[in-house]
Amino acid sequence: MQRYSVRQISAAAVLAMAVAITVFLPDPASADEGEVEPVPGDMPTQPSDDGAGKHDGVRQQQAADDHAESVADSKAPAQAENKADAPRVFRMLGSEVAPGTTRQLSWVASQSFTGVSVPTPVLVANGTRPGPTLCLTAAVHGDELNGIEMVRRLLYGLKPDKLSGTVVGVPIVNLLGFRRNSRYLPDRRDLNRYFPGDPEGSTASRIAYSFFENVVRHCDVLVDLHTGSFHRTNLVQLRADLKNPEVLELTQGFGATAVLQNDGTEGTLRRAATDIGIPAVTVEAGEPKRFQPDEVAHGVKGIRTLLNELGMVKHISLWGEPQPVYYEARWLRAETGGILFSRVAVGDKVNKGDVLGTVTDPITNRRSEIRAPQDGRILGMALNQAVIPGFAAYNVGIQKSSEEVSQTVEEPVKPEPQELSDGVVEEQSEPAGSAPAASSHAPELGRPD
Repeated sequence: MQRYSVRQISAAAVLAMAVAITVFLPDPASADEGEVEPVPGDMPTQPSDDGAGKHDGVRQQQAADDHAESVADSKAPAQAENKADAPRVFRMLGSEVAPGTTRQLSWVASQSFTGVSVPTPVLVANGTRPGPTLCLTAAVHGDELNGIEMVRRLLYGLKPDKLSGTVVGVPIVNLLGFRRNSRYLPDRRDLNRYFPGDPEGSTASRIAYSFFENVVRHCDVLVDLHTGSFHRTNLVQLRADLKNPEVLELTQGFGATAVLQNDGTEGTLRRAATDIGIPAVTVEAGEPKRFQPDEVAHGVKGIRTLLNELGMVKHISLWGEPQPVYYEARWLRAETGGILFSRVAVGDKVNKGDVLGTVTDPITNRRSEIRAPQDGRILGMALNQAVIPGFAAYNVGIQKSSEEVSQTVEEPVKPEPQELSDGVVEEQSEPAGSAPAASSHAPELGRPD
């Protein structure tokens, strides 16, 4: 399968516009395609009876034949180019999808615990013109629902006869977890920690391997859709390794969507795809176990803008507002146990010293405050709930100048806690005698995925 890089995709979009203009111009080389227009003076008007006339007629006929061959030769490169640009049949999972059509395929990861295979729907829209293959994945965690609705709206909103390239949508990757309304697989493993997988490993490894080999490797670009985890919510945003030039270029196609620098934890689908040369980003949107119309609409608009930027579809209007980029984010944690009451909402901009929320002990009525250590924006936060000391409550994104960004990228990355969205929360253990965890007034760095 021909694989497109992001730069090739951008160049292809410009070339497609030039070709679209050219096809409407008349071809001066012929009056009718496939026929050669006679050239005045080349063809004989009346054959002669003498020998000279006969030879003249032969020479004139030969001249006409030579002219026809010349015209045919001049058209040969164009015909070869048209053949290269011809619609292609898309092949995946042992099936074929004809140009200009949509089709539902089935991916079977493995046998379930009941010994019966569980087919997972894979939606494919194959265009009539050449272009990249974009893969949209949702519900790698079975309780993350917003991405499922995004994939449905995007795939069923496409017109394959006007599409360049192919869009592959997998609404529910973790079907086993989805059926149980659970984030995890039935063996209690997080599927998004086992990519690219192992055909001889654990259940999670085998499922990850099957999906990666049979679906992901067929794609040129990957967008993995997630939400916050465990009673947390996220502002609609991209998580991406901005040190990778192709990934950085990919993030610029989502319109007015915030971007957070994040390498991606090893074992995540995004990281595994990027490692083999498939530019990939994670879209975080809202909270689990709910369908949220505003977050879904934002995500759909961002991906449609990306389709336009990749030259796969054409829209009259583009979502071209500048996108804020955050190269750092910090999780602010509760220092005491009690009931969390927030004073801010996800997406709010905050200033240093602002009270973001309070934690009140329901027995003693003592209250502590969680304050912003510096200016920033709430990229993610916990919902109001009972918390214990050390609970991650607010994820604050911090914008930096271009000089600070360059310095940050060049410096080695320090070890950080695991992510809180497309990965399970895993606190790092501290050796005996180590300093206590940072307070809400001096928060530790953390990967907020």
